[in-house]
Amino acid sequence: MSVTVLFVPGLRDHVEDHWQSHAARALPGSVTVEPLTTQRLSRAARVAALDAALQAIPGEVVIAAHSAGCLMVAAWALAPTRKVKGALLATPADVECPLPPGYPTFDELDANGWLPIARSPLPFPAIVAASRNDPLAGYDKVAQLAASWGALLHDAGNVGHLNPPAGFGAWPQGLDLIAQLAE
Repeated sequence: MSVTVLFVPGLRDHVEDHWQSHAARALPGSVTVEPLTTQRLSRAARVAALDAALQAIPGEVVIAAHSAGCLMVAAWALAPTRKVKGALLATPADVECPLPPGYPTFDELDANGWLPIARSPLPFPAIVAASRNDPLAGYDKVAQLAASWGALLHDAGNVGHLNPPAGFGAWPQGLDLIAQLAE
């Protein structure tokens, strides 16, 4: 693949057995946005880290984001600083509703700039992979986000939040969707 893939993790950053980690190992030359050491919950700081990672990549880039990483991409796209070939936005989290225990609270997310979710059309092709049984976002809400972003909605089935607790590890379909965007 002549395109560089930039992985954008969610709020839990790098997780070793996550689909993004498996995909990054399968795609030589891919890059992952580095975890923040300060302001970890700040949307603005995370969008700035995403922008810095994008600026460091020469040539064409496809973004592969997960959960809150999808929301970072949507926020970055409000004022993009470079061209992006496309983006896979997998199981975006619905931070406009309270998340399950163990995740940041609604008030913490609001105080750190996550609300409301950016809903402007993306200036690049995108595929939103939606789960039918994601505990962090209802399928209908994700379909609405995909429509507002001008993205193709991909029904990923019953994949939970597409993370290790949901039984994912490797997600071969994700590699196929990334390759589709890279064409």
